[in-house]
Amino acid sequence: MTPEKLQSIAFKWIETFNNKELDKLLSLYDDDAVHFSPKLKIKNPETNGNVSGKEALRQWWQSAFENIPSLQYQLKSVTANGDRVFMEYIRTVDNEDDLLVAEVLDIREDKIVASRVYHG
Repeated sequence: MTPEKLQSIAFKWIETFNNKELDKLLSLYDDDAVHFSPKLKIKNPETNGNVSGKEALRQWWQSAFENIPSLQYQLKSVTANGDRVFMEYIRTVDNEDDLLVAEVLDIREDKIVASRVYHG
């Protein structure tokens, strides 16, 4: 896959997330996609930060959209290579400090198969 195609998936990811278009966001993922997030680990320790499958992703993001309505990501950079995209963005939420986030998307056949979030 070309770097441009990989980047287009990342741009679509940011757009659909910020617009809280859950079905469009999930359409970017493979049915068996896996996701890791430190926020998930804090909120649901039993998961160890991992969810698998679109239904688990739907529940995770639906909860975030409902409970944190001001949540937005401001994209800072996107790097694409091979079958991977590395994004840096600023997580903004009303009345919280901004948080620098890095996220890696593994992409196969135009679908995200894995994503990992890092805070720093």
